[in-house]
Amino acid sequence: MKVKFLGAASQVTGSCFLLSANGLNFLVDCGLYQERDFQARNWEPFPFPPQKIDFILLTHAHLDHCGLIPKIVREGFRGRILCTPPSAEILPIVLLDTAKLQEEDAQIKKKRHEREGRRGPYPEIPLYTTDDVEKALPLVEAVDYHHKVSLGSGVQATFREAGHILGSAIIELTVENGSGSRRILFSGDLGQWNKPLVRDPETFEQADYIFLESTYGDREHDHPENVSERLAENVNQVLVRGGNLVIPTFAIERAQELMFHLSHLVREKKIPQLPVFLDSPMAISVTNVFSHYLKFLDEESRSLFSSGKNPFEFPGLKLVQSFEESRLIEKTRGSAVIMAGSGMCTGGRIKQHLVNNISRPESTILFVGYQARGTLGRQILEGQSPVRIYGQMYQVRATIDQIQGFSAHADRAQLWKWLRALSRPPRTIFLIHGEKEIIQHFAGEITEQTGWPVEIPGYLSEYQLD
Repeated sequence: MKVKFLGAASQVTGSCFLLSANGLNFLVDCGLYQERDFQARNWEPFPFPPQKIDFILLTHAHLDHCGLIPKIVREGFRGRILCTPPSAEILPIVLLDTAKLQEEDAQIKKKRHEREGRRGPYPEIPLYTTDDVEKALPLVEAVDYHHKVSLGSGVQATFREAGHILGSAIIELTVENGSGSRRILFSGDLGQWNKPLVRDPETFEQADYIFLESTYGDREHDHPENVSERLAENVNQVLVRGGNLVIPTFAIERAQELMFHLSHLVREKKIPQLPVFLDSPMAISVTNVFSHYLKFLDEESRSLFSSGKNPFEFPGLKLVQSFEESRLIEKTRGSAVIMAGSGMCTGGRIKQHLVNNISRPESTILFVGYQARGTLGRQILEGQSPVRIYGQMYQVRATIDQIQGFSAHADRAQLWKWLRALSRPPRTIFLIHGEKEIIQHFAGEITEQTGWPVEIPGYLSEYQLD
């Protein structure tokens, strides 16, 4: 039994791990690279013959975990794609939206490069198309949480709650062979405890091999009670200044959690009623999925729905579908809250809102999620000015702020909470999904406090698990 690291190894995005056991080959995730330094990998041929892969086990439907599925299908994958029921419903929304953006972006770049007489670093063609997505979707199969599914040859998979986004899962694998049984855990992205929408992550008493995310392995988030207060402060400050609050927003979970908090603030009169735009057709579609899976939500959210207080509806909220409606937002009089994708400012409608607001001292750009190294969001957050948007340079004069407590990722303390549930040492912990310096910090801490074996895999590194 062996594992090969095809992504999220000493970097955050591009989640993809190839496990070979008992004659089977299967992937855990098949994600898109979003850091600028690694985006070229998206265009490279898949580093293992796709036609020899039997399964893709999907932890959740964020792009950095699922975004290369249409490409690997185009290259020859014909196996089964297994995920939880909410992920099976969210996945087509995410992939079709991404394919459409890829097609539009390729056309825009081609025209701009022709006008400027140059070529960009990547091909002026879409990474994949809507047709590629349509060919991949029939391979998707929903598997209920806690249902053991046999992959054949003594290998079983079970999806457990990860508490990250709706449908997110820790994948538990049991491999039986001549030397006995081995339990393997892929954490996917672990969420936080006591979040208002999704259930808490499940913990485990025992595992032989653990593949653990470490995105925030060196820091702790804002206290949950402070999140709503800081959001209210940002809203009220832009109202005083007469500007806009622009929030780069991930369509899955972050958009819904922001609406949850904003609805509470409006109803409690901690912020006045003002226009709040959710300018993301994908986020709107994903929000509708939540109502189909109330049993997978946190108790607090279920109670609100059952009492008729839908947390995704409140005075002032405007759901923006069309491109034409999106462009009209800039004509809104007075202050507004504008939530738009993408969450790392790598594409989508957020770029136009940044163009309209980033040089306005009266506006605020508020980050509520992780910004991968090399992304436009990371550049803005780290104080770079000017920044390049749509080929033009813009001075950053708006206030820049970040609320860490909105993160859907476990922080250092919560990763330790998950690890301390183990009653006996694992054979090996592989730290994944983190920037190299953060992984090294967290690995040293684990080794010092527990003495457990920790590995920091690199891209394309391979390990024997038996």
